[in-house]
Amino acid sequence: MSKKTKEELQALVDKATAGDKKALETLITEVQDLVFNLSLRMLGTFADAENATQDILLKMITHLSSFRGESAFTTWIFGIAANHLKNYKKHMFAHHPLSFEYYGEDIVNGNIQDLPDFTQNVEKDILAEELKMSCTNVMLQCLDPESRCIFILGTMFSLDSRMAGEILQLTPEAYRKRLSRIRKKMADFLSEYCGEYGGGKCKCKDRVNYAIQSHRLNPQQLNYTTAEEIPLQSMIEVKNAMEEIDNLSQDFSFCKPYQSPEHTKQLIQNFLNSTQLSIIQKSERK
Repeated sequence: MSKKTKEELQALVDKATAGDKKALETLITEVQDLVFNLSLRMLGTFADAENATQDILLKMITHLSSFRGESAFTTWIFGIAANHLKNYKKHMFAHHPLSFEYYGEDIVNGNIQDLPDFTQNVEKDILAEELKMSCTNVMLQCLDPESRCIFILGTMFSLDSRMAGEILQLTPEAYRKRLSRIRKKMADFLSEYCGEYGGGKCKCKDRVNYAIQSHRLNPQQLNYTTAEEIPLQSMIEVKNAMEEIDNLSQDFSFCKPYQSPEHTKQLIQNFLNSTQLSIIQKSERK
């Protein structure tokens, strides 16, 4: 992911709107990891994030002519993605929302003792790492969609309050206050229950077989430990402003960014090579 100036991005948008396929591909490359990581944290699973990423990128492509340059291009993309994801109803947790109470109850009372070995000859350390990344990501589903979006934009992407407020239609002050409350709520939960990122007793390695038994972990489908990580700073450099509003950043180091899956990239590439794109671009230029 490179860092382009506002002017460079605007030039790419102008060229892409005029039908320049190479410029459009460059724009997609600039934002696809950003969109995927926001989708992953908002929806909780790789499969749902892939589907939503495709939807959002296609929406970007087909609405590109509506970008007027009144805000930064990345702010525009964040806005499209945030609105799409807050109202997304096709993901696993849409009809079965979680709560911190439920999560805490499961941690305290889940029967993790005397279970058979379900690891299917996969190293337990690998499965524990997969469970840690999955568990902390799914934990975000205990927040309502807007609170979840506020937390992700402020914690993972470090958006400043002006930009985030513009995306979420909140004043900068309201955004800062809500982000601070949400971050404290997350940090308190981790501190009470999580032995990996807080002072709790829950250890992922002890819960591997329990997680497999309850279908929360599949030894034959390890998404997090097989995904290619990208430096967090690369994600942050997508935008130019950063703002530290409290001292809780170290508590949320589980917010690791990943490259977009190849499957998603290929589907977008297929769309770029299709006649459907040409038809859409011609209709937008009329």
